[in-house]
Amino acid sequence: MRLSLAPALDPSLAGSLVLLHLAVVAGGLALLSSASVSASGLESVRCRLQGTPRPPAFSQDGDFVIGGVFSIHYYMHTVDHSYTSLPEPLQCTGSMDSRELRFSRAMIFAVEEINNSSYLLPGIMLGYQVHDSCNLVPMAVKVAFQLANGLDPMFDTGEQCSGSATVTAIVGESASTPTISMLRIIGPFGIPQVSHSSTCACLSDKKQYPTFFRTIPSDQFQAAALAQLIRHFGWTWIGAVRSDSDYGNNGMAAFLKAAQEEGICVEYSEAFSLTNPLSRVQRVADVIRSSTARVVVAFVSSWDMRILLREMERLPSPPRQWIGSESWVTEPEMLRFGLCAGTIGIGIQRSVIPGLRDFLLDLSPQKVSNSPLLTEFWEAAFGCVGVEEKVCDGSEDIQQLQTPYTDTSQLRVTNMVYKAVYAIAHAIHSIVCEERENSTVNCDKNLNVKPTQVLERLRRVNFSRNGYQVSFDANGDPVATYELVNWQIQESGKMEFVTVGRYDGSLPLDQRLDIKREITWVKNSTQVPVSVCSESCPPGTRKAIQKGKPVCCYDCIQCAEGEISDNTDSSDCQICPEEYWPNAERDICILKPVEFLSFHEVLGIILTACSVGGALLAIATAAVFYHHRTSAIVRANNSELSFLLLFSLTLCFLCSLTFIGRPSEWSCMLRHTAFGITFVLCISCVLGKTIVVLMAFRATLPGSNVMKWFGPPQQRLTVVSFTFVQAMICTLWLVLSPPFPIKNITTYKEKIILECDVGSAIGFWAVLGYIGLLSLLCFVLAFLARKLPDNFNEAKFITFSMLIFCAVWITFIPAYFSSPGKLTVAVEIFAIITSSFGLFFLLFVPKCFIILFRPEKNTKKHLMEKTSNDIRY
Repeated sequence: MRLSLAPALDPSLAGSLVLLHLAVVAGGLALLSSASVSASGLESVRCRLQGTPRPPAFSQDGDFVIGGVFSIHYYMHTVDHSYTSLPEPLQCTGSMDSRELRFSRAMIFAVEEINNSSYLLPGIMLGYQVHDSCNLVPMAVKVAFQLANGLDPMFDTGEQCSGSATVTAIVGESASTPTISMLRIIGPFGIPQVSHSSTCACLSDKKQYPTFFRTIPSDQFQAAALAQLIRHFGWTWIGAVRSDSDYGNNGMAAFLKAAQEEGICVEYSEAFSLTNPLSRVQRVADVIRSSTARVVVAFVSSWDMRILLREMERLPSPPRQWIGSESWVTEPEMLRFGLCAGTIGIGIQRSVIPGLRDFLLDLSPQKVSNSPLLTEFWEAAFGCVGVEEKVCDGSEDIQQLQTPYTDTSQLRVTNMVYKAVYAIAHAIHSIVCEERENSTVNCDKNLNVKPTQVLERLRRVNFSRNGYQVSFDANGDPVATYELVNWQIQESGKMEFVTVGRYDGSLPLDQRLDIKREITWVKNSTQVPVSVCSESCPPGTRKAIQKGKPVCCYDCIQCAEGEISDNTDSSDCQICPEEYWPNAERDICILKPVEFLSFHEVLGIILTACSVGGALLAIATAAVFYHHRTSAIVRANNSELSFLLLFSLTLCFLCSLTFIGRPSEWSCMLRHTAFGITFVLCISCVLGKTIVVLMAFRATLPGSNVMKWFGPPQQRLTVVSFTFVQAMICTLWLVLSPPFPIKNITTYKEKIILECDVGSAIGFWAVLGYIGLLSLLCFVLAFLARKLPDNFNEAKFITFSMLIFCAVWITFIPAYFSSPGKLTVAVEIFAIITSSFGLFFLLFVPKCFIILFRPEKNTKKHLMEKTSNDIRY
């Protein structure tokens, strides 16, 4: 059975395809052909393999043969070509990876287990060809050609130039880069390849690799798991190293993308490989030593990681927290590097394969001697290779051997090999076997099974083996499940792998990572290490990115006035709602304190005392006037207007109380209207007294009859008329646009001022303007009467009182607009009380002084000393 070179085509076309095929394989195993072409079609083609085929490491004939490719050695023996003779076959050399040897033996174990099975491929004998690829592309390419063409040096392709590969499917390769090279060769011929360890996400591309499957999850899932793990522990500043291969480069690219989505910054990302000069590895190690990141993510193959850690041990550096990929984090031989204690990483699920350990240890001297690979392993394991004093004689006890080959306590990738073989077997079973009515299975070993048929059936396999489900999605990938593996130092001082959690890619994003056990970190500490470029910004601050640095490097800036941040590491601060203000730490919005002029605060108490005191003084003065109502000075000062003036002054003092306390709709309307009406009443009384003085002295002129036109009825009418006008203004104001309470949040940002809005500014200034107009008129009249003859000329006191009144209210206007918050109300109250006291003291205190302390002057004779007429007004 050989590769199909061409279908039945036109002879000239077929000949061209043969030559094309020869050109393709010239890089590995060339095919030489001779073909006789006739007019009737393509005749038999005789082909010969160029070069010497390399026998497989392990092989067994069978009805259907499965190929296996593993990286059992690290290097390939190179020779200088003389070009005068055929080159020697490529040979693997260097140290043997006994773990990879275990993988190859596990494949053989699975094949033999299937051959002994009564339910899977009963009566069918599976064969195998296991090759060593040396973990190098050239050898992997040669193995791919050899698995496709077979080992026969000469063969006929048949009359129709048809045939197929010598294997139905291939298990392997262990590394991604050789796998990709193999797929380029065998993919066009439809030979399926099921890898147990090639994790490169690029292999999920079915357009490029339509024949590829794997039992190990793709690095796309591993990258997401690593990023989520790092974010879980709060590490935002990390370093990254990778193998300079398809595995490392593609895996790291996927990780960096996932890390960016998680808000993780990478200080450096370095690549190296096993084949690089030592100086390159030293440079990578120096970058790690000098970095500020305390966490290092290593997307590195186990071979490359050994080289890096050896260099890191040469010059110790501050401890680093290593985060490992599945390639090396569960590699037992890596445990000897003490500097990696506390490492945590993603590992393939540990499993149990019944009977495998007994099979691995069942190496009789005959089996070992019949296999050059097992002989090499045996001699290296027991130290009897090339040593004359110690020769392997078969008495060595493999049961006591402690190597990765015999270690079955951590069967992870080994199980992937096991599942790959079973997946291929189930695909073949679905082709050649059928179940009969009596539940017996009949299989046809003579059926010609093509690799393309196995390829099609592999897409649909779905079975369970040893409790592990095996199936492939549309990309040929299995369900991504990982273990979180931690390197912990036990009480005995030995370092071991400990499973501390699980990652299941089939679950919702927030449920995928599940950590179940305590993790031991670097330096055997239980404290999670810190790896950040900048310390976390506490609530009340925001992050400001440092210029020219990654987003994880920032300064913590306190939130601006009126803004808060209630989370750690906030990128922006939030503005508090209008009625809220940040607390001192600026991490929560609290209700702004409500402020108004209260009766309970010092300023409110003082103003209340002044207001009540003024009212009491006015009432006391009225009582004194009433008690001495028959005295000359009371009678001479128009007692009726005096009592009305004292009453209005009492109201003026008391109306200031309506400005104190929490504003409400009623208090806002009352305070301004009461103030306006009481003051107009007060000024009207003063104006009436001033007019009486003027009229009284004019009445002393010969023939004057003025006083009869301004007697008590006219005085009352004057006061009522002036007051009625103000009452009408206030009524219109209250009806059209009355004052109302508001919350002033503009004057002070950090507090709310409760105050009364005047509603209509026209109404407010009309009330004040009317008071001002009456005050000005009263002042002018009093000023004109200030020099009229009389021993007690009241016009002088009225003039001074109105002067004080006008001065107070003129200065009130700028003070009113410049005073913030509740001080505006205080200024208004102060103006009311001051102007009221001015009127009270200048109009009534002198009279009370004479009444109470100078009664000798409270006589008609004293009042008439400097006048020739008895004037009563």
